[in-house]
Amino acid sequence: MTRKLIFNPEGDREASKRKIVMGNPTNILELNEIKYGWAFELYKTMGFTNFWIPEEIQMLEDKKQYETSLTDYEKRAYELVLSFLIALDSFQVDMLKDFGRMVTAPEVEMAITAQEFQESVHAYSYQFILESVVDPIKADEVYNYWREDDRLLERNKVVAELYNEFIRKPTEENFIKAVIGNYILESLYFYSGFAFFYTLGRQGKMTNTVQQIKYINRDELTHVTLFRNMILTLKKENPELFTPEVVNWIREYFKYAVDQEIKWGQYVTQNQILGINDALIERYIKYLGNLRITQIGFEPLYPEVTDNPMKWIDEFRKINNTKTDFFQRKPQTYTKSSELRW
Repeated sequence: MTRKLIFNPEGDREASKRKIVMGNPTNILELNEIKYGWAFELYKTMGFTNFWIPEEIQMLEDKKQYETSLTDYEKRAYELVLSFLIALDSFQVDMLKDFGRMVTAPEVEMAITAQEFQESVHAYSYQFILESVVDPIKADEVYNYWREDDRLLERNKVVAELYNEFIRKPTEENFIKAVIGNYILESLYFYSGFAFFYTLGRQGKMTNTVQQIKYINRDELTHVTLFRNMILTLKKENPELFTPEVVNWIREYFKYAVDQEIKWGQYVTQNQILGINDALIERYIKYLGNLRITQIGFEPLYPEVTDNPMKWIDEFRKINNTKTDFFQRKPQTYTKSSELRW
């Protein structure tokens, strides 16, 4: 695959001729005709409706709780999860640029650009959480855990490898694999970490950190929707990219990703966090694996797993459902959209 030109005078203007990739665009963002309405709506949701500022959530109470109320296991998990989430969003800020260079529909490229901005907000949110809750030395340690923790280092390498392979060798097959990797990152790799934070929040612990995570989770749901729609559209527009070998790879890689996320979640929590254990993590991640792969048109991986074992999260993750001190709470009413359900 080759990236599109910055300006292509011989490109097609007609929206009917647009394709997600391998089209022939002028690369002028002409929006008087929209082919992919879902992408343009997601662009507006990400860019305007769901805009938020990390500093609007005051973190003082969390600092007190971190110092006096969390167990050593909870502190360890809190720090490890943040360290991994920082890496995930860091990779996204960079890789989304490469996706955008290959996308040949302006409304889809704009949605990817809006996602990239949100990922940078998330990176800033993690920094704001750390500087608010822990001392500067500990914050620096958290940023560098991947240098000291072999499991975290391996986790980061696994996540980044599909992206690096596409950058090294930008073939059509590697593009599809990188897109699937992105979808898995957004829809699966965040979720044992989110579940840990929500488990704390359900007990009234670190509720302002949890509020930050809820905004991040809301953003990630739009990112899941964006890449889900991209994959489904690619399957229609470019079915030749989804060879039997690629389809088999998708299923096998999903299984691998589920296994990796289960092991990571169990390593982080050590079966020592009240409200979440190894068995629950395994069933929850397998449930999510089934959900995510069926949403892009493939059969479930684990037919025996049909129910969400942490269904309470669906309600708890909603923005207004965290109990926080009135003076600590960020205003909740300025968002205009209803919660996405994925």
